[in-house]
Amino acid sequence: QAQLVESGGGLVQAGGSLRLSCSASGRSFRSYTMGWFRQAPGKERDFVAHISWSGGLTRSAESVKGRFSISRDNAKNTVYLQMNSLKPEDTAVYYCAATRSDWPTPGLRSYDYWGQGTQVTVSS
Repeated sequence: QAQLVESGGGLVQAGGSLRLSCSASGRSFRSYTMGWFRQAPGKERDFVAHISWSGGLTRSAESVKGRFSISRDNAKNTVYLQMNSLKPEDTAVYYCAATRSDWPTPGLRSYDYWGQGTQVTVSS
């Protein structure tokens, strides 16, 4: 069972950057597909990006393509979300998630383990 802890959130001005990190416990990290989701106030939790166990495959939501990038370091049991050119509409709680599925559909139900989330606030 994976335990996930996100960090790196905060307050940033529009156009700025943040890098989120998600540290995972357990020896099975390198076997998991890892994902990032976000939930804005009053809205559903949405897919942001995910990355295959090897790091060779990534997928991102249209809303963040060209601005956000996902990566992982299996030696450190950590997955990252680099967020550039941030917009006020990126404001949300960002969640890290893990699944044993090799290449899941980018939805909530595909993921088995979740972190507690980290707040990202982008001011205009």
